[in-house]
Amino acid sequence: MKITRKHLKIKGKVQGVGYRQSALILAQKLEIKGWVKNTHEGEVEIIAEGAATRVSVFVEWCHEGPRHSVVTEVVVLDSKEITHFEFQDFTIQKTS
Repeated sequence: MKITRKHLKIKGKVQGVGYRQSALILAQKLEIKGWVKNTHEGEVEIIAEGAATRVSVFVEWCHEGPRHSVVTEVVVLDSKEITHFEFQDFTIQKTS
């Protein structure tokens, strides 16, 4: 199994709409590890690692987000194949 890690920033109306909680639920369903958090700039930041095909599905969802969000851009800050997981699970972190 190929393991990949992606570092994303999601822009638009993504805070106060359940984006982090929805990302957590989907990540757990897809067995993705990492974290999601709001930023002071009004964006959502995510680290997602897991099977390449599952991370791809997760990233596709990030372009839509939950029902009340309006995603204007998804920026991939870093994307690489990895040999082991850095995280044990997927969590919601405090705003940075």
